[in-house]
Amino acid sequence: MHYVYLLESREVANQRYVGVTNDLRRRVAEHNSGQSAHTAKFAPWRVVAYFAFGEEQKAREFERYLKSGSGHAFARRRFW
Repeated sequence: MHYVYLLESREVANQRYVGVTNDLRRRVAEHNSGQSAHTAKFAPWRVVAYFAFGEEQKAREFERYLKSGSGHAFARRRFW
């Protein structure tokens, strides 16, 4: 499975992150341990939502959508 996930910083208000992975537990652990340069300074993170896809391409397309302007608006209304 391929997962699109939404993270929210527990320490810094309004810091959010959207990513894609095939191993959600490992990836969240990497974010929380500072192994990701983009998210290290806002750790620790909590998972707000995740979505499972059977096809990697579909997961990447959904991640790209969530990072777009309309995707940000959708996520704000529905998840954050």
